[in-house]
Amino acid sequence: MSKKKTTSTGAEIRQKPLGMRIWNHRGYYLMFLPVFIYVLIIYYWPMLGIRFSFYDYTLKKMEFVGLKHFQSLFKDRDFWRSFKNTLELSVTKLIITTAASVLVSVFINEMHNLTVKKSLQTVIYLPHFMSWTVTAAIFTLFLSTSSTGMVNETLKSWGVIKESIDFLHSTSLWRPVFYVVNIWKETGWGTVIFLATLSGINPELYEAADIDGATRMQKIWYVTVPALLNTVIIVLILNLAKVLNMFESVFVMYNNRVFEVSDVISTYIYRKTFLTAIPNYGYTTAVGLFKSLVGCLLVLICNAASKKIRGRGIM
Repeated sequence: MSKKKTTSTGAEIRQKPLGMRIWNHRGYYLMFLPVFIYVLIIYYWPMLGIRFSFYDYTLKKMEFVGLKHFQSLFKDRDFWRSFKNTLELSVTKLIITTAASVLVSVFINEMHNLTVKKSLQTVIYLPHFMSWTVTAAIFTLFLSTSSTGMVNETLKSWGVIKESIDFLHSTSLWRPVFYVVNIWKETGWGTVIFLATLSGINPELYEAADIDGATRMQKIWYVTVPALLNTVIIVLILNLAKVLNMFESVFVMYNNRVFEVSDVISTYIYRKTFLTAIPNYGYTTAVGLFKSLVGCLLVLICNAASKKIRGRGIM
């Protein structure tokens, strides 16, 4: 039986039953079905494993223990160290790489030679396609203390240092190196997003600024930057959902000597799961659940901040 539906103009139309509407658009639903099944299997089916957070789950037994694992991880000094490192590394990396992407985007946008502009954009974007394993191998070679280490050998030839610096095994230098590597690899991806925003700026705004006698820097500051602010906030909020998921970029670069400044939650889970004689999967599941809850909380906080700053959020 059809139902009446009132449109935005106040007119009444008869709406077909749900089953008939689905049948009439069955082609669209069939195309959507594989994606729906994929999402259920990949994203939602694994969520059933959350129940293991409340069990002692090893290869030998599975016993309900309630909140025991959460009590244990809150008392574990190594866990809190990895949690603190995760927040510091992720948030700092996010801010630095976003700022670098904005600066590079503005610089490329101001270039008038189209050939040079496209070439530079391509060169900056290429590192994004490299795996973290290859990236780590390249920088390990560059920063090596042996005679093949280009950075150390160059600094020696310039007389800046006398002895080679072990960048990747120094607790004071590991983080700066990590940030530099991330800027080199991920800035290109960020420029794609911000250049798309810049291309949508109304040219009349720049023409009005020219009539008012604005300099090039003034046009950048008063026209270009404000146009980018909304995109910057959205990018920050979306990426904050992933700040606690840092793993591969750290895993390929860290070592035992820099655990204090490089160990993050994901590498902590990895060590507790694969580098323990008898791993307790219940405990590592509890750590993963806690990480997800904190990530969700961060997104909600940033969305609330977006509503305060922009007058609207993204959710």
